[in-house]
Amino acid sequence: MTVRTNHPKLAEDLAGKRCVVTGAGSGIGRGIAIALARHGVRVAVADIDIALAASVAREIGSDAISVAMDVRCRSSVDVAFATVVETLGGCDILVANAGVSSMNRAVDLTDEEWDHNFDVNARGVFLTNQIAARHFLARGTRGVIVNTASLAAKVGAPLLAHYSASKFAVLGWTQALARELAPNGVRVNAVCPGFVKTSMQSREVLWEAKLRGLTPEAVLADYVAQTPLGRLEKPEDVADVVVFLCSDAARFMTGQGLNVTGGVYTT
Repeated sequence: MTVRTNHPKLAEDLAGKRCVVTGAGSGIGRGIAIALARHGVRVAVADIDIALAASVAREIGSDAISVAMDVRCRSSVDVAFATVVETLGGCDILVANAGVSSMNRAVDLTDEEWDHNFDVNARGVFLTNQIAARHFLARGTRGVIVNTASLAAKVGAPLLAHYSASKFAVLGWTQALARELAPNGVRVNAVCPGFVKTSMQSREVLWEAKLRGLTPEAVLADYVAQTPLGRLEKPEDVADVVVFLCSDAARFMTGQGLNVTGGVYTT
């Protein structure tokens, strides 16, 4: 992939930075990894599926490496992060994007569904953020952390109560960690995407259609109808905001949960 950007100031800010993007083997994470690489960032594409991670790294080219990481497991995150630091010479940015979802009525949720969403979405952010923060503090660097939350972190989503709860946790953690690390010059923010067209959404559409007694087409039409800008979101829509948050253009922003929803929710 030829690395090019239409934003020279962002490229100037980011060129040569080293970044870990989790859950980067597909979807939003892939979009973020590619967007950062286009701005000159050396990206570690991290995913539980190393084949997917390696594919994205090859797509990016020489500015990327791939690492296997299970964000639920401290030892896996530790080993992956150590590999990144050794290979790239350090780390300046973490984008904690890895996430999962399932869909069910709250009264029918199983312990396994609850635990899986919290293990990946909340514990995964905790572990990756903590390990990155320790790296930044030990080296006295002004690191940047961006966490992927969700529209469902701002307003509880029917049929996604457990997912919403895990993403509300991401925002609470982001705000608290930002306040703790601010005296050290480390910034921590989150993005809150809306109805993003990914493989995760494709699965959710089928689940929701079954639970609501609708066709998948009707569910998608409902998503678009809820979005004032009138279309489904793309991973690139999220990725461009993440690039901004990682750059000096956002130098006085920390503890924020930025909505990237096409206007679905404005608070």
